Amino acid sequence: MEKINVPEIFGSLVFNERVMKERLSPEVYASLKRTIDENVRLDEAVADAVAAEMRDWAIEHGATHFTHWFQPLTGVTAEKHDSFIEPTPEGGVIMAFSGKELIKGEPDASSFPSGGLRATFEARGYTAWDPTSFAFIKGHTLCIPTAFCSYSGEALDKKTPLLRSMQAINRQGMRIMRLFGNDDVKHINTSVGAEQEYFLIDKKMYELRPDLRYTGRTLFGARPPKGQEMDDHYFGVIKPRVSAFMEDLNKELWKLGILAKTEHNEVAPAQHELAPIYSTTNIATDHNQLTMEIMQTVAKQHDMICLLHEKPFAGVNGSGKHNNWSISTDTGINLLSPGETPHENAQFLLFLCAVIQAVDDYQDLLRLSAATAGNDHRLGANEAPPAIISVFLGEELTGILNAIKNDAPYEGVEKVQLKLGVHALPRFSRDTTDRNRTSPFAFTGNKFEFRSLGSSNSIACANIMLNSAVAESLRQYADELEQAEDFQAALHDLIKRVIVEHERILFDGNGYGEEWVKEATEVRGLSNLRTTPDAMPHLLDKKNVEMLVRHKVFTEAEIHSRCEIMLENYCKTVNIEGLTMVDMVRKDYLPAIEEYLYTLARAVESIKNVSPSVKCRYEISTIEKLTDLTDKILDAVEELEKALQDVKNSGTDVITTSGMIRDEMLPRMEKLRGYVDAAEMLTSGKYWPVPSYGKILSSV
Repeated sequence: MEKINVPEIFGSLVFNERVMKERLSPEVYASLKRTIDENVRLDEAVADAVAAEMRDWAIEHGATHFTHWFQPLTGVTAEKHDSFIEPTPEGGVIMAFSGKELIKGEPDASSFPSGGLRATFEARGYTAWDPTSFAFIKGHTLCIPTAFCSYSGEALDKKTPLLRSMQAINRQGMRIMRLFGNDDVKHINTSVGAEQEYFLIDKKMYELRPDLRYTGRTLFGARPPKGQEMDDHYFGVIKPRVSAFMEDLNKELWKLGILAKTEHNEVAPAQHELAPIYSTTNIATDHNQLTMEIMQTVAKQHDMICLLHEKPFAGVNGSGKHNNWSISTDTGINLLSPGETPHENAQFLLFLCAVIQAVDDYQDLLRLSAATAGNDHRLGANEAPPAIISVFLGEELTGILNAIKNDAPYEGVEKVQLKLGVHALPRFSRDTTDRNRTSPFAFTGNKFEFRSLGSSNSIACANIMLNSAVAESLRQYADELEQAEDFQAALHDLIKRVIVEHERILFDGNGYGEEWVKEATEVRGLSNLRTTPDAMPHLLDKKNVEMLVRHKVFTEAEIHSRCEIMLENYCKTVNIEGLTMVDMVRKDYLPAIEEYLYTLARAVESIKNVSPSVKCRYEISTIEKLTDLTDKILDAVEELEKALQDVKNSGTDVITTSGMIRDEMLPRMEKLRGYVDAAEMLTSGKYWPVPSYGKILSSV
C-alpha cells in the first residue's frame, strides 16, 4: 500500500499564503495580505508581481494553461483555458502571464443564464480575480477563482453576492463589536463546513440506465427485497472498492488544500459521506464545488459513478448537504460559542438572538435557498428536515432564553455523568443538550447546522441568505443600542424582546410529525413551502427585496433574474425527466413487457398442446395482470405526453409554467412510474431492459 505523507502533499497544488510568502517580496506580500484580510483595493503593480510568480510556480508544477474559474448560475463551475504562450519575432514562444490577465478575463456571457439581464446578442462579460480564494492547479491548468459579471456590472454568478453578503455581516457585526468594547477586532468572518453525501454505483450499471444518464436519478424502479431496513450500512465497514476510492479522493482533495476530515457509510445502501474542517465561507464554497467535481472524476477512475442527485433512488434515503455555519472575529473568538456560563455571556446571547430573528424573519429565503427539483423529492421525507423552517436550540439554551423571557433566575442544567456499567470503560459527562436530526436549523455547540440543502446544491445561495438575514438583525440591534443612554439596560430589554417576538420559530420536537405541520402553520403561523414553485416566488416579496438591496447583496434586477433562472432550471429539469420517462416507456419498457407476454402466451400454447388439462395458472394470471398494466401504462404515458405538450404551449411566464409542472406533470409522472414498477415485479428479470434497484445498490 502506498504511503501518503499528508503534510507534504497538503496544499501542494495551491498558490497559498505559504507559497506567496516564499516567492513574493515582503512589500508585495504585505500589500496582498491587506487586500485579503482587510478588503483593501488591490494595487495594479502588485498584481503584475503576483502574476509573474504565480506563472513561474504553475509552470514548475507542469501547467501550460490558465483559466478564470467561476461559478455561473448553472449550478456547476465554468472555465475557459488560455495557454501561457506568447509569440516571439524569431518564431518561438515565451511563457507570459500579466497582472491584467490575472485580474480580468472576458468570457462570452451570452450563453450563461442571466434571467433577462442580458439579451442573447449582448455577449460581453467579465471575470474578476478573487484574491481571497487561492489559485490552484488542476491537471495542466492554473485555476484562478473569479467573480463573473455582465458588461453593465450585474452579478451573473454565485460568488459575487456571496462576497457582498460577507461584507454586509462584517459591516454590521463590527458595529456590535464596538458596542461591547472589542476595539482589537478588525474583521468578522463567517465560516462553513459543508458535509457532502453521495452515492457510488458501478459504471456499467449506470450506463444501462437512461434515466440515470439523462437526469441523475432513477425515474423508475421497484423496491428491492432489502433496502436500508436493517440499518446495517450506516457507519458499517467500508468496502474495499469504496475505501480505495476514498483514499484517492482524499489525496486529490488534500493536494488542493481541501480539509477533507471525516468519511463514512451513510444510511442507504451505496451511500456515503465526506465532511471537511471549517473554512471561511467563500473558500468553503469554492472547495465544495471542487469536491463534487473531483468525487465524480475519481469515481470514474475506479469504474464507478458518483451520484450527487438528492433522490437517485425511491424508497431509500436521499442525499443532503449539511451547512455548518458560524461567525467569528479575526482575533479568534467564535461569536456563537456559549462559554462555560452562556447565561452570563451577553455578547453570545445577542448574536444568538440575531440568528433566531434572522431565521424567523426570513424563513422563506432560507427555504428557497435549498429549493430545487431534486431536493423537492427529499425534503419532508424521513431522511431530511421538513420544508417548514424552525430552530432547535436544545435544553440548556432553551432554558436560558425562557429565564430571560420570564425575568427569572436561570437554574442551569445538571451535568450528568454517564456510567456504562463496565469498570474498564471511562466515565464522561453527558452533553447538556441532545441532537435533533429532524430540525432544519439546529444549534450544535458553537455553530448552526442548516440541514435542508440538497447534495448537488452550491452552498453559496444558503450562505448568501443566512449572512444577509443575520446582518439585518445586527443592523437593527446596532441602530437601537448605539442610541441607548443605558447600554446594559437596553441590551437586556432588546434580548428579552427578541426572545418573546421570535419564540415561534423555536422547536425542539419531532419535525417529521403531522402534528408539527398543523401546529407550525395553524398555531405559530410559520411557512410551509413544500415545493420549488411554492418557495421561489417569495424571493420577490417586498421585505426580501428591500433587505437584500439595503445590504447591497443584490440589485433589484439581480433578484428578479435569479427568481426567473431558478424557476426556469426547475422547469427544464422536470421537463427532461418527463421526456426521458416517455422515451424509456415507449422504447424499452413496453417492448420488453410485450416480449415477455409473447413468451408466456407461447408457453401456454405449447403446454396446452401437450397437456390440455393443465391450467397454466401462473402463466395465464401473469398474462392477465401484465396485459392490464400494459393498457394502463399506455394510457398514462399518453397523459404525460399531453401534459408535456401543455407545458410547452403554456407561454413564457415561468411562475405559471412551474405551477403547471407541479400540479399536472409530476402527478402524471408518479402515476406512470407506479404502473411500470408494478410491471417490473411481474416480469422476468431476463426480459427487463434495465438493471434493478437491487443490482444497482449492491453493485459496488
